[in-house]
Amino acid sequence: MSLHRLHRLFVLGVLACGPAMAQGLADEDRDWGIAPIEELRRPPYSAPTPRTIPDGSVITTAELRDRLAGANPPVVIDVAAGEGHETLPGALWIPGAGRGDNFVDPIQAQFAALLGQITAGDKQRGLVFLCVNAQCWLSYNAARRAIAAGYRQVYWYRGGYAAWRAAGLPLAPMHPPAPSSSAGASSAAPAKEPAR
Repeated sequence: MSLHRLHRLFVLGVLACGPAMAQGLADEDRDWGIAPIEELRRPPYSAPTPRTIPDGSVITTAELRDRLAGANPPVVIDVAAGEGHETLPGALWIPGAGRGDNFVDPIQAQFAALLGQITAGDKQRGLVFLCVNAQCWLSYNAARRAIAAGYRQVYWYRGGYAAWRAAGLPLAPMHPPAPSSSAGASSAAPAKEPAR
């Protein structure tokens, strides 16, 4: 095969992959033209999301992977609905945290109390909220609830566990909280140490 033909195939390959690569893993950086909102998103919760979040930060898969491997990893909180699913290893699961009407509803008070237990009252503790994918508002809402409760290092993992999976990173099974769980959260199995 000639060098010219190889170059042409390479250029065509880059052009074909370019738009998908620009959107990031599982659309984690896709721009649907949705403006961020200060209030909680009401149903439907499955719809395109904004690329930013007021008073918080969006975290990408690569950034989250690096922070989790660092010295002071954030607390990862999965707020997806359902009866169980795979999620990031070590994540806490608080289903329902992204639902509700406003920042003075009963969910807000319960969620703020639960975050206080999880962080031992440290409002500077890094918190990462995730859901299924970039079309899930539940994690956006939960992050906004944490911000409203006074937490200062709030990250919205917009790509969710779909982006984590697309990156080939490990997932762990998540099971519903036990009925007797006073905290209202359950956790995924921790990440396994790589074989040496």
